[in-house]
Amino acid sequence: MSITAEVGAELPPLTLTFTREHLVRYAGASGDFNPIHWSDRSAARLGLPSVIAHGMLTMARALRIVTDWCGDPSRVRAYGVRFTKPVPVPDDDEGVEVTVTASVTAVADGVATVAITATLGGVKVLGSANAEVRLD
Repeated sequence: MSITAEVGAELPPLTLTFTREHLVRYAGASGDFNPIHWSDRSAARLGLPSVIAHGMLTMARALRIVTDWCGDPSRVRAYGVRFTKPVPVPDDDEGVEVTVTASVTAVADGVATVAITATLGGVKVLGSANAEVRLD
């Protein structure tokens, strides 16, 4: 099944919630037990406002806007980001919300390039986030 993409097309927005539970689960799955992801004291020693989400977790979850749109994660040929700001995660039951938006910026040779924007309180947490998606 192929998908259709036009330059300028907006993908449906996505809101991601990050809680401390997500960080613990990701640490267990990834083996990344850096204390800045679970200890407020360790985070504070480095000048961070609180525990922060793993960059790779933020990156991976943000790509869901693309995989939801294209319907098949195997269509993603490439994905890259720069980490621009940390995602502080409060020690409560609500967590923090990251808003993800995306649009198609190029279509050529059966591949769509999708620019992804992930923000926390209006501030970008991922920069230069782009995915290449096979259309056919």
